[in-house]
Amino acid sequence: MFFIGIDVSKAKLDCSLLLDVASSKRRAKSVANSKAGIADLLVWCSKQQVIIHELHAIMEGTGVYHEQAALALSDAGVTVSIVNPAQVKDFGRSLGVRTKTDGVDSLVLARYGALLNPRAWTPPSQEARTLQALLARREAIAKDLQREHNRLEKADASDTSPLIRQSLVDSIAFLEKQLAKLQQEIDNHINKHPGLKADRDLLTSIPAVGPQVGNHLLAVIHNHNFQSAEQLAAYLGLVPVERQSGTSVLGRPRLSKAGPARIRAVLYMAAIVATQHNPHIKALYQRLQERGKTKMSALGAAMRKLVHLCFGVLKSRQPYQANYAI
Repeated sequence: MFFIGIDVSKAKLDCSLLLDVASSKRRAKSVANSKAGIADLLVWCSKQQVIIHELHAIMEGTGVYHEQAALALSDAGVTVSIVNPAQVKDFGRSLGVRTKTDGVDSLVLARYGALLNPRAWTPPSQEARTLQALLARREAIAKDLQREHNRLEKADASDTSPLIRQSLVDSIAFLEKQLAKLQQEIDNHINKHPGLKADRDLLTSIPAVGPQVGNHLLAVIHNHNFQSAEQLAAYLGLVPVERQSGTSVLGRPRLSKAGPARIRAVLYMAAIVATQHNPHIKALYQRLQERGKTKMSALGAAMRKLVHLCFGVLKSRQPYQANYAI
């Protein structure tokens, strides 16, 4: 197996093909971050006497810029791993690497793959990618709408030109129309794909998991290959991180807060509702408070429990049951 580290940026892919793990001997190549560039990379790898089906590519998750390369390489038969940037950074430090350039970063990625052999990435389905894109666009429109409402509120509280106020009103009306249209498209998209619809119905069977929470978790779960509820909770940044050493360092456990903050924000509001209306989470929340846990600590546990329940109903293919003993 050959390992190639790929440092991704918006415009280009800096690649290091590792030829020898012990000496870190490598061949370097930089290509455009485009379909043509990826085709050039595959041709170059073949010229290095590398069999494409024996090539393992390691790259970091960088927003949307890694997606095209990951999909194209996977379609070509390359094993692809998308790794956590923080873990790679710590790995580089453990090797004594202090220099940071695109070429060095790609070599660190290749060595990370060769030594740790990270799990292969499974490309999500087209309907899952479309759902994620629709939700991201809806979120962007919702934020724009909130900004315009804030501007209108300030305009009403000050001596603002009627022309400016009317512009704000028109903008709000347009964004509200766009938001409603996107929501309808999201619902239509889910309804025409039986797998997505069945999973959303299971998720929304859980008290406190409404359509918005269900849609966001649906996109996360269908765009990743989680093997356990613990993996899902860790991805969402809901696992506790302790900071304690000897008698001098006694930090409070806190959530790792890795992963998408927008999903945690949605789950936070759902957890508040769940402490009142979901039997399992209500019992957990009360038990933790009786043990002296802070409100925020108990809510963090409630968020994590809610994610475990969501994973559980999808794995068992059974709707939520209030009397089920967990």
